[in-house]
Amino acid sequence: MTENELSKIVFETGLKIHKKLGAGLFEHVYEACLFYELKKTGLFIEKQKSLPILYEELIIENAFRLDMIIENKLILEIKAVEYINPAHKAQLLTYLKMTGFKLGLLINFQTHIFKNGVTRISK
Repeated sequence: MTENELSKIVFETGLKIHKKLGAGLFEHVYEACLFYELKKTGLFIEKQKSLPILYEELIIENAFRLDMIIENKLILEIKAVEYINPAHKAQLLTYLKMTGFKLGLLINFQTHIFKNGVTRISK
């Protein structure tokens, strides 16, 4: 399955959750619901995946934590904030660089219209 096919599944799943719950909840609630719904599809999903960074000879364990990885191809960064700022996008772009993945979705559930809260980031 391609990154685009996976992102379509994630978008539709996020939309379903947003329609049922609306905006205004904590990030961890949306993350738990998204994980639950995506697991039902049979996709391989890792949640709160901790990864190291290698800097010269120094290995920094648990340097960053990814909200979700879908099928070892797509990174999800989940937010429930008033607005997405450049630091959120930079965070996801850094995750893509560090992992070598091509596509990430920044999903902000704190919007009235779900599609306005989804940003595709690719490297």
